[in-house]
Amino acid sequence: MAGVLIAAVALLAPSGPASAHGNVTGPASRNYGCYERWGSKFQDPAMATLDPMCWQAWQADPNAMWNWNGLFREGVAGNHQAAIPDGQLCSAGHTQSGRYNAMDAVGDWQAANIGNSFDVRLFDGARHGADYIWVYVTKPGFDPTTQALKWSDLEKVAEIGNTPAAQWPEQLSNGVAISAPVRLSGRSGRAMVYTIWQASHLDQSYYFCSDVNFGGTTTTPPPTTPPPTTPPPTTPPPSGACSATYSVSSQWQGGYQGTVTVTAGSAAISGWRVTLTYPSAVSVQQGWNATVSASGSTVTATNASYNGSLAAGASTSFGFINSGAPATPTATCGTT
Repeated sequence: MAGVLIAAVALLAPSGPASAHGNVTGPASRNYGCYERWGSKFQDPAMATLDPMCWQAWQADPNAMWNWNGLFREGVAGNHQAAIPDGQLCSAGHTQSGRYNAMDAVGDWQAANIGNSFDVRLFDGARHGADYIWVYVTKPGFDPTTQALKWSDLEKVAEIGNTPAAQWPEQLSNGVAISAPVRLSGRSGRAMVYTIWQASHLDQSYYFCSDVNFGGTTTTPPPTTPPPTTPPPTTPPPSGACSATYSVSSQWQGGYQGTVTVTAGSAAISGWRVTLTYPSAVSVQQGWNATVSASGSTVTATNASYNGSLAAGASTSFGFINSGAPATPTATCGTT
């Protein structure tokens, strides 16, 4: 039967996915990872041994990989948990007539090795932009090799608000891309990253499961332009305090993306506020992982509800988009 299926797929397989919609390309979602690793050799029987979870997905429905950019639902109206039952998060509740059901299969999916600080890179081939992007990580103790994913297994670790495609930092020939920075501490072993992308053009919600292994080498894709070198703080932050380190993540004509890493001192903190003082007036277009506002030449950011508490020496980060040319501010951090 498998031989018949492979022969049929060989006749029907397209040369590549349709140019539309998008997916998480790093850490790669389950169906994008299967397409990336095996799209050019999907008939190779070695997949059954080397990558058995992708093998079962290709056998179940090859179109789940050829259409790696179509894993979405419409008309959810933001009520994601009501639309998608536990155990069906990776298939978006058996969306698209069950095309992606194999993404819910429990087993040893290939996992990207990452550190506690990593970026989730979302590719938008149709330039829809985002009403929001929410990133979750499974709680410590969850084992994706033996457990089906439930909503209660997840905790939100990052988000990006309304961002038109024109403001996505990476303007590519076949779409745009944006990265959501995630900064954790104390994580090790297997986990899942779950990303919800609410596209702006319609009530169209995308859902992506990415398998990761904390403790490996970070797999963040390289930026389109190298960020400037940021000198380390000359002195560590005092006990009960925090420090802020600023960098330009990427830039484009008429704007740039800034990233600030907040690090607790030698004692835990329960909240933080960062002040960025620029040489001249600035205009913040969008911020994420913090409440960001601008007044004249000063940008102020306060922690989100999920990243204010930091253990001693732990870090988190937030980002924002400014219009104009990049400038280097003076960054200060205080606890709240």
